[in-house]
Amino acid sequence: MSTGAITDLTLPRDVDSVPRSVVALGAKSVTKDWENARHQHHKAQLIYSVRGILNCEIEDGVWIVPPQCAIWIPGDLPHSARGSGETECYCLFFEPDAAPDLPKTCCTISVSPLLRELLLKVASFPVLYALGGREDRLVAALLDELAEASVEDLHLPMPRNPRLRRLAEMMLADPADKTSKADWALRIGMSERSMSRLLLRDIGMSFGRWRRQLHVILALQRLTKGESVQTVAFELGYENASGFVTMFRKATGKPPARYLSDRTNSAELACAPGIMLPDEISP
Repeated sequence: MSTGAITDLTLPRDVDSVPRSVVALGAKSVTKDWENARHQHHKAQLIYSVRGILNCEIEDGVWIVPPQCAIWIPGDLPHSARGSGETECYCLFFEPDAAPDLPKTCCTISVSPLLRELLLKVASFPVLYALGGREDRLVAALLDELAEASVEDLHLPMPRNPRLRRLAEMMLADPADKTSKADWALRIGMSERSMSRLLLRDIGMSFGRWRRQLHVILALQRLTKGESVQTVAFELGYENASGFVTMFRKATGKPPARYLSDRTNSAELACAPGIMLPDEISP
């Protein structure tokens, strides 16, 4: 674990050696910009964000975890995780066969009020909670609710093709770059048609949708740190805040201020301070 990591989210023993189908970390953490380097464990992992933005990276993509969402990481999958800004989160680990309908792939999960309460309750249990009793029954209820949780489309897939990977890395390095799709194709030594075809085959997204998804992920990271919509819009290359809000609404179903305030209100927590919209584009 690197400097600045959440040290109180570390188990006192190897998590895979704990003889329970679900192992929860009762400790919560509020800290700035932490990072856990690439690692893996046999148990699957769920990281629930109460406050702040979490990021999880695997070879095939990047997942964003806004407040009141959780990231599911299957067992034996190499991954890294980091928190952006002030974060508060809980970690739970699951045996792969703890329940039949748990997710099989990495995903961002929407946390309902019931699932939230179950997560917080189970996180308060001792590591070696008693089997066959009340705690075990609540763990079973958590597994049932988790299997029914809806998945949010907050995933930025990363292509495996070397030239497409280089394209993705260049766009991540300079998200405000307004280079056209045709010119991007020239930069990586492809025709526009070939690049489009390979992107669809490799990541299942068009160039435009991938770039929009990239902007949503970067915007959420910055908005939860208190940057204004106008500032984020300009940093991402939009000529005005209205165009950025239109893009964000198309991608998530809500304008950015409402998207984050709804999450804040649902948990009665101040998760995202200072998000301001100009009057003319207020939702």
